[in-house]
Amino acid sequence: MAKGRRYAKRRRRPWWAALAAVAVAAAGLAWQHLGPQLSLPAGGQAAQPDAPPSGTLQVYFLDVGQGDSELLCMPGGEHILIDAGTAATEEELAAELERLGAGTLDLVVGTHPHADHIGGMAQVVSALEVKEILLPQVAEDMTPTTKTYEDLLESIEQKGLSITPAQPGQVVWNKDGAVLEVLAPNSQEYSNLNNYSVVLRLTYGEDSFLFTGDAEQESEEEMLAKGYDLSADVLKCGHHGSDTSTSPAFLKAVSPSAAVISCGEDNDYGHPNQETLDKLAQAGAEVYRTDTQGTILAQTQGEGVTFTTGLPSVK
Repeated sequence: MAKGRRYAKRRRRPWWAALAAVAVAAAGLAWQHLGPQLSLPAGGQAAQPDAPPSGTLQVYFLDVGQGDSELLCMPGGEHILIDAGTAATEEELAAELERLGAGTLDLVVGTHPHADHIGGMAQVVSALEVKEILLPQVAEDMTPTTKTYEDLLESIEQKGLSITPAQPGQVVWNKDGAVLEVLAPNSQEYSNLNNYSVVLRLTYGEDSFLFTGDAEQESEEEMLAKGYDLSADVLKCGHHGSDTSTSPAFLKAVSPSAAVISCGEDNDYGHPNQETLDKLAQAGAEVYRTDTQGTILAQTQGEGVTFTTGLPSVK
């Protein structure tokens, strides 16, 4: 049964460069930019929205098992997909997006090239209309050479799309009062692919969401050092609630009222980690989990976030 709860506001190189360099050249794939390149104001201040909030913004934390996928239904009727779970649920995910009215995706973001985040993305790109693709830049020696990755490249090529490299400071969406900005990655070389994760902050009126992919403590420390506004009412916890992410200093800066953990039931990794759950409890954040609560919907009109749990899983 779906359950609802409402929260009041609390006051260089692209990752496709290695093996895929030849494929990119052959396919004619190119970097592009999402229209005029906007930047965050100096000093880490959040970008200002183009208009006051008008309408409802919805965020679906889709239960795709041991993986990540979030659908943003923007107040103007557009749709943004962040990650696409694994290949095991690729067809179900594409069908669910269409059922939710997201047959056209104005922006698709792959936070980083791990199979539990981009596994279903090739099918999404093939089956749906996609306007823009945003991916992180990953050092050549860290670029994956998996079939999952190659399938995504092929789908992008077949649709005639270009790849936009994620850069900290980009404002990739500013419309109808909703602002989506890139806060990470902030380095060009990491020893762990998770730290290349694209981190996004979405604001709408008085409410905000932080999507962290699998970003770990190293990336969190960089965002803190940059002085970005990390505060968010809703935190999508990094790395499926692992103890490698959601460090105390980062959690203090975010200060969420609610935290969402995307992970699979009885997964082999022990996600979420009890230490992370304890930290969230101590911070006073209500925890939502896709492994126990299915797909989770967060909605806001800019003055408080309402949660609905128990929605159908994408399996």
